[in-house]
Amino acid sequence: MNNPNHIQDLIRGIGMPLLLLAMLAMMMVPLPPLALDALFTFNIALSVAILLTTVYVGRPLEFAVFPTILLVVTLMRLALNIASTRVVLLNGHTGTSAAGKVIEAFGEFVVGGNYAVGLVIFAILVIINFVVVTKGAGRVSEVSARFTLDAMPGKQMAIDADLNAGVIDQETARERRQEIGEEADFYGSMDGASKFVRGDAIAGILILFINIIGGLIIGTSQHDLTFSAAIHNYTLLTIGDGLVAQVPSLLLSTAVAIIVTRVSRLQDMRKQVFSALFNDPRTLMVTALVLAVLGLIPGMPNFAFLSFAGLCAFGASRIRKSQRVVKVESETVAPVESAVPELGWQDVDPVDLIGLEVGYRLIPLVDRNRNGPLVGRIKGIRKKLTEDLGFLVSPVHIRDNLELAPNAYRITLAGVAVGEGEVHVGKDLAINPGQVFGKLSGIETKDPAFGLTAYWIEADQREEAQMLGYTVVDPATVVATHLSEILKTNAHELMGHEECVRLLDRLAESSPKLVEELTPKLLPTSTITRVLQNLLEEKIPVRNIRKIAETLSEHGARSQDPDVLSAAVRVALGRSIVQNVAGTRPELPVLTLEPELERILNDSSQDGGAIGLEPQMMERLHKTLTERAQTQELAGEPAVLLVAPTVRPWMSRMMRNIRNLHVLAYNEVPDDRRIEMLAAVR
Repeated sequence: MNNPNHIQDLIRGIGMPLLLLAMLAMMMVPLPPLALDALFTFNIALSVAILLTTVYVGRPLEFAVFPTILLVVTLMRLALNIASTRVVLLNGHTGTSAAGKVIEAFGEFVVGGNYAVGLVIFAILVIINFVVVTKGAGRVSEVSARFTLDAMPGKQMAIDADLNAGVIDQETARERRQEIGEEADFYGSMDGASKFVRGDAIAGILILFINIIGGLIIGTSQHDLTFSAAIHNYTLLTIGDGLVAQVPSLLLSTAVAIIVTRVSRLQDMRKQVFSALFNDPRTLMVTALVLAVLGLIPGMPNFAFLSFAGLCAFGASRIRKSQRVVKVESETVAPVESAVPELGWQDVDPVDLIGLEVGYRLIPLVDRNRNGPLVGRIKGIRKKLTEDLGFLVSPVHIRDNLELAPNAYRITLAGVAVGEGEVHVGKDLAINPGQVFGKLSGIETKDPAFGLTAYWIEADQREEAQMLGYTVVDPATVVATHLSEILKTNAHELMGHEECVRLLDRLAESSPKLVEELTPKLLPTSTITRVLQNLLEEKIPVRNIRKIAETLSEHGARSQDPDVLSAAVRVALGRSIVQNVAGTRPELPVLTLEPELERILNDSSQDGGAIGLEPQMMERLHKTLTERAQTQELAGEPAVLLVAPTVRPWMSRMMRNIRNLHVLAYNEVPDDRRIEMLAAVR
């Protein structure tokens, strides 16, 4: 017994080929008038359904199959034109009912049986369709396709920026990239599909003349009709045939214009139009005033103008009343306490580990009741940092601060300000990533996270900025990226005694004996916490807490110095450290110190004295390493300084402000890594 699902799949699979074969058959096989009536009615109904779909669809991409449907429907209508032309020319001498009731109705009833009137109406429909709707839709499709393709690099960079900032995850980024590709394909297809509609309009004009001229020749020469009878029959049939074809064509042209002029927003056109036109009651009030003035002029249709003025005024009053109700419902009254309570320890607010203070104009970004976008992005940042660093990042306490400027914000760690910035709600920040193709008009500023040149621009300048190569982000993303960079830089301050205990408790679930032997027998929790802080301070995650605990347990009996233990842990994590720096490549390009300089530093450390250099020598060393690090960064290569284990802690502290410079010890490089010497620094 056949599976019903297989039968359904088979029917769906052969549906489109059968439709194409049916259209071919309509061009070749004569159709009876009854079949023409059914097919013309189906064509009109299908065109109406397509038009309504474009009106009620949320976003243009939800109707991505529209270009294909447009092609199929256009071909079907042309096939019907061929079939009806055959019937008109073969049987037109018998009367106006030769091609079916639908064509006869459009020829007799719609234009009143007057072929002159029919020609005028047909000409008007063709002009509207060809000159106005089709031409405009084709131009919009062309421009949309061009702008969409030009804006793709900027949109891709914006997605990468959100992903790096922790605003979105990998799955969301993948979906957004796919959506950008689909959008480019859609508008490119619509640019080509608009040519179908344009060609269909031209074909309708040619078919009209062919039918009239051919009918006159056939009627007078083959069927012995008089000139007046021939022109009456064939002209009315041709006009009816043309109107039956032009009405669906006009509907499809309108559908094309609607879909390409839609704003990509998850809202149907009906809601977009209503919210745009009738959101402000002042629009209807002014309209009512203008209509009332026109209605009071003598000679004008006073009743019509005054009636519509009253309707507009009534609509404005209803909109204003509804807005007042919403405003009243949204207001909340704080409860009034009858007496001032006594102070207690609960009134002493603890210092927030991570804080975000905003000016009053930035409150909409963090208002949970209004679905402030920054709240969700901060959650994404915490999630990503927790995954990257290996421990749970503390919540971010958000509050407003009237002492700040209206557009300013401040990021604090343990109550101390570590970052400030200013954003403009309602604008976008266009960041210069290093290579752009023009200038923008806007408020010049600096990206607070990376210090790059940027401009605050209006929302309608977004596509222009992306086409010029700028990375465009919204205010919430600016604040979120700044917060993410500060938390990454100061990750060691987020690791405290409580976080260390939680890490060890989780490790104890899988390795209870290891934790039991480590603390408090060998090392106190404070020492382990300090070791973890040292690792995080040098951008080393603590995800592999098992390896860290095993190394501390091995070396804890010999030393309890956090610096010594941190060095031992670094050696144990050498493979992951090098991989984070240079990836999986077998070669590790490194810089080294001149042997004499390294010997001086090494001897000083072994003698127990303070390692130091002359100020001039220190300045020269710092400058040289900075230039080398910049050169490596521009070449897309890691900047690594390889030194002796005794020298590494001091060099790491002194050169910490050099961006992207990694200071490694000889014993931290795995044996399977081949070292490539770049230069010896003096």
